[in-house]
Amino acid sequence: MTLLPTAAKTAPPPRPRANARSRMNTLVGWGFAGPFVAVFALVFLAPIGYSVYLTLFRDRLVGGRSFVGLDNYGQALTDPRFWDGFANVALFLAVQVPIMLGISLLVALAIDSGRLYGTSFFRIAIFLPYAVPAVVASLLWGFMYGTRFGLVGNINDAFGVSLPNPLSPSLVLASIGNIVTWEFVGYNMLIFYAALRVVPRSLYEAAAIDGAGEWRIVLSVKLPAIRGALVIATIFSIIGSFQLFNEPSILQKLAPNAITNDFTPNLYTYSLSFAGQQHNYAATVAIVMGVITAIIAYAVQLRGMRKKG
Repeated sequence: MTLLPTAAKTAPPPRPRANARSRMNTLVGWGFAGPFVAVFALVFLAPIGYSVYLTLFRDRLVGGRSFVGLDNYGQALTDPRFWDGFANVALFLAVQVPIMLGISLLVALAIDSGRLYGTSFFRIAIFLPYAVPAVVASLLWGFMYGTRFGLVGNINDAFGVSLPNPLSPSLVLASIGNIVTWEFVGYNMLIFYAALRVVPRSLYEAAAIDGAGEWRIVLSVKLPAIRGALVIATIFSIIGSFQLFNEPSILQKLAPNAITNDFTPNLYTYSLSFAGQQHNYAATVAIVMGVITAIIAYAVQLRGMRKKG
């Protein structure tokens, strides 16, 4: 007697109700995400796409707009004025950002320690300059820097001294760094302070029981615990440094000999577009600077978030 092979089991057909529910969930998801995607494409992707499109053309006095391919990029990469501005912001980044983040971190640690009297007052007072618009802050400090009408001039007259001119070519970059530091110390302080408040207090107690002092707790517990916040603040500061525009643009009226039209890449782009009517080349400089900024910020992110072996 032979046994007949049983028929292979086949998967049951999909249920129409389940498919309809899945499609409904998909539509609901797109209903929530759709407005953001539309706004994101309109205000972010579309301008970048149009800027890239502009970089492929060049306006000529004879013949109008013509396609030049990647010629504008080659010109930007060999433009000494662009690289002079890039050198300024790179030096600004290397000096100002560590000082600003260091001050912010010290203030956040002091407030979080619980040994500082009037923590609420100090927290608000240090954050308050961030609420001042960059244009107002630049004008405020610009007039304070004045040697003929500002605070520096008044000190010179009152004490019979001759303080260095903060708006001279050799000091103007440091003066801008002072303004930016004054503006953003409170912002970064809040990032660090918020990260510190999330750290479990039991870690501090355990370290204290093991005999760790305050500095050891800071170095071995607090700083590793807020590593992500440190990386985020560093990336934001790098992007902000490469986008430096408001402060030199305002101070340029007060120190035209120290701040030229190519003092920073953004200032150079603005000058090319609105003063020189070179919209295509201005878009090229902006795209090149954006790519450089993205590469450096991404490298810092990878380096900062890499786990130690």
